Amino acid sequence: MNNDNELVNYTKEERKNLILKEINLHTRVSFETLSVKLFVSEDTVRRDVNELESESLLIKVKGGAMTKAYHHSSSNQVYAGESKQIIAQKTIGLLRDGMVLLLGGGTTIRAFIRLIPDYLNLTIFTVTVLSAVELLDKPNVKIIMIGGSISSYSQMCVSGDVYNQLANIKVDLLILGTNALDVEGGFSDSDWETVQVKKAMIQASEKTAILTISEKLDTVLKMKIANLSEVDYVVTEVDPNDEKLQAYKKAVPSLVFV
Repeated sequence: MNNDNELVNYTKEERKNLILKEINLHTRVSFETLSVKLFVSEDTVRRDVNELESESLLIKVKGGAMTKAYHHSSSNQVYAGESKQIIAQKTIGLLRDGMVLLLGGGTTIRAFIRLIPDYLNLTIFTVTVLSAVELLDKPNVKIIMIGGSISSYSQMCVSGDVYNQLANIKVDLLILGTNALDVEGGFSDSDWETVQVKKAMIQASEKTAILTISEKLDTVLKMKIANLSEVDYVVTEVDPNDEKLQAYKKAVPSLVFV
């Protein structure tokens, strides 16, 4: 394994494969971050991203690129789909009839929504349009969309109205995906508006569950959303006693792994 400080000369094909891996893992990655990680200029990264977009392997957004799986038109192209199905099934076990939930967005959340049993009576608030649309298929779910201007980065509503609405509710359980999770770094993201809304969502919730594939463990992005001590559940595809989780359990004994 290469040391992070060791300069590596990747071939173009290796760069493109690493770009795809980073974007699939973290949903969105900036040109700046990719440039640092690949030891090349941002112009080189842009050229690689342009080629990958022309091959329909990612979606270019302002300042970087995002995974096709997150986009509304490509929801069938999911990275680590099998793992996310396991996480979704485990998360169903946290539900009880009559609960009030608050949902974020993302491919793992959408997988969870599809598995919600039709017999469950739930009230679900969400700040994400795609989550709300997915919930329309659930006959006994009351859907409340918390609205405002939509971030092109996270596809979440992020305007001032969102904060006002979140400040006036207290739900039983918040269910969020994450792009990075770490013992010291907590859970984090790369977009200021998205981070602020997720912080407000935690404040609006009695308990918080974070859904993440184990590949995202031990990774940190630029902006912290919360410490692990502010989270109640972490749901991964691995067994709760897996070695990967031991450092987290030791750091925050109250954290429940599902």
